Amino acid sequence: MLSVQNLHAYYGKSHILQGVNLSVDEKEIVSILGRNGVGRSTTLKAIMGDPSPEGTITFKGEQIAGRNPYEIARKGIGYVPEERSIFPTLTVEQNLIMGEKSGQSAGRWSIDETWKMFPQLKERANAPGGALSGGEQQMLTICRTLMGNPDLIMIDEPTEGLAPQMVERIGELLQEIGLRGISILLVEQRLVIATRISHRVYVMGHGQIVFEGTPAELMANEAVRQEWLEV
Repeated sequence: MLSVQNLHAYYGKSHILQGVNLSVDEKEIVSILGRNGVGRSTTLKAIMGDPSPEGTITFKGEQIAGRNPYEIARKGIGYVPEERSIFPTLTVEQNLIMGEKSGQSAGRWSIDETWKMFPQLKERANAPGGALSGGEQQMLTICRTLMGNPDLIMIDEPTEGLAPQMVERIGELLQEIGLRGISILLVEQRLVIATRISHRVYVMGHGQIVFEGTPAELMANEAVRQEWLEV
């Protein structure tokens, strides 16, 4: 579904991504692991077109490198940034409605399914998004992106700064997304969550992919974990 080959990206003169190669198949959950500052978030942003990428990015067989972010989103890629960019003055329900694409038919995810999965959001349907807790805002951001009916959703650090109970709820949501047939490209710091839900994992270091394999293969490779993941 998604194929990234020889991806380079820059912030000014800083060469952040240095030949990244990765792929995500249909109905697959893939995680990118690594320490902070190695280029994981930049990889997702470059796939979405900002910063402007160099290299080959194909989605469902079509080259998307060089397209505008809104064009890439319309192709069927959803993106959940680390910042949880909700609309703080709009209600929870209005935030979800904002995620719908104009003219789209019924998708894999609906507002009713959000209420079913997260009854605490339903209880606050008419509350402004800015009044939610960090965990509730994260759930709202992911569900709002799902309202656009993406075939692939890219999610950046969804459990960052959340309490353990909320981390588990986010993990359950990610698994539910996968069960709906939506592919996921996940940037995640928590090794336990990533290895539990992913079919494959990549490890990044210094702007490059330094490991690719299954979660079991990563857990069996102590050298990679010590050099690239452990503090």
